[in-house]
Amino acid sequence: MSEPVLVLERLNKRYELEKRPLARLMGRRRPLLAVKDVSLEVPRGQITGLVGESGCGKSTLARMMLRLEEPTSGRVLLGGTDLTALHGAALRRERRRMQMVFQDAGGSLNPRKNARKLLSEALALAGDPPEALADRAVALMRQVGLDPALLGRYPHELSGGQKQRLAIARALAMQPELLVADEPVSALDVSLQAQIMRLLMELRDSLGLTMVFISHDLALVHHLCAHVAVMSAGEIVERGHPREVLRDPQHPYTRRLLAAVPRGRHAVRPSLEQAEP
Repeated sequence: MSEPVLVLERLNKRYELEKRPLARLMGRRRPLLAVKDVSLEVPRGQITGLVGESGCGKSTLARMMLRLEEPTSGRVLLGGTDLTALHGAALRRERRRMQMVFQDAGGSLNPRKNARKLLSEALALAGDPPEALADRAVALMRQVGLDPALLGRYPHELSGGQKQRLAIARALAMQPELLVADEPVSALDVSLQAQIMRLLMELRDSLGLTMVFISHDLALVHHLCAHVAVMSAGEIVERGHPREVLRDPQHPYTRRLLAAVPRGRHAVRPSLEQAEP
């Protein structure tokens, strides 16, 4: 395994929940441990998959990677820098080294700004000179497979696949070392999913980009990722190479996920036996 870009050390996230007004007034809390003692290494230049059913804590863990959520305990190390010890300007500087692509691309794009404005703002924040913004925006559009003629379009004027590509382009404007993709294709149809997956693999190869790919879809993870961690009820229950983990699962939860993958002539994707990472 190559040098890790990101290291998670015993991360925990606890929420204090209590619906009853009287109990809240009396200071009573019912804790929910959403992430439990998670440790994980993300190797440089590769795609690491994080897979599990909805509600298992994947998105909470992803947001803690970027300090969008504060961990209750544990450490997040980016290139050896402890992000959990940083605040203010120091944290903002380090956060530019990593970017996130969300499941709802439309919701993550400001509806009042067209593609040119969205990309130009990100490029300016990354330090590009004003005179270079127009050309760099065109280059980013081409890099993610979008026609630069769409730069004048607003998010509501783009298709789902185009919005997701624009969200990826905006993330690339920051020239990140790490891209965290949280269910980036789950809202797309099968043909668009394949296109976005090919784009992610091309970016990995051309930029040497390190990625965390979060999904509930084992077939996608098997095809795309070099490493996979299976998450259940806030914990990582199994990890390794996708072929080993998914073809010979050791944990009962992984076996249940595998049994739910569609197979046969009417499956929406080839079976895992036919897919190659």
